Amino acid sequence: MTARALVDPAPAASPERPISERGPAPKNIVVAYGFWIFLLSDFVLFSGFFAAYAVLATATAGGPTGRTIFELPLVALETALLLLSSFSCGLAGVAMMARDQRWFQGAMAVTALLGAGFVALELREFLHLIDAGAGPQRSGFLSAFFALVGCHGLHVTLGLVWLTTMMAQVSAKGFRPDIARRTACFMLFWHALDIIWVALFTTVYLLGAAT
Repeated sequence: MTARALVDPAPAASPERPISERGPAPKNIVVAYGFWIFLLSDFVLFSGFFAAYAVLATATAGGPTGRTIFELPLVALETALLLLSSFSCGLAGVAMMARDQRWFQGAMAVTALLGAGFVALELREFLHLIDAGAGPQRSGFLSAFFALVGCHGLHVTLGLVWLTTMMAQVSAKGFRPDIARRTACFMLFWHALDIIWVALFTTVYLLGAAT
């Protein structure tokens, strides 16, 4: 038996070799792990905004309350657009797994249109409130409302930029492993925005309109 065999009896590919000596993890694992950390940090960010809103929800300073300014039919339409965009985004994921370029691009285009409609309705709501004298400077309640809802809208807007970028990359380079990883990360991000919006719609709009 050689000296090397005594020192290192387990070959590099052996499952008996310690994990710390098997080399770096595959890139897809590293990317997925890092992106989940990013998503968790984003949830922490929104938790802070939700906490601030909960504290300031009754700080209206004699101004308008949620019951007087929230247009639930409009917000319900926003919610429907965002949830439908999540469904079409899921279809794009299925098309990517099937490596079907046409269906992928079509589903992503529908996702982009629905997301853009959501942002447009949210901007309309904000402009209407500001014109009515219910801007973020009017009270603590409105400051927290604009910060929370606006932060989510900003995330959706950035998601639309990311979405169109991935459409262009897939169109130019196909479903390469690195592009597929980026697209999968985008889809996780988009679905996370849906989860946050459902919580926001419930705690801010439904409870606010009922109070």
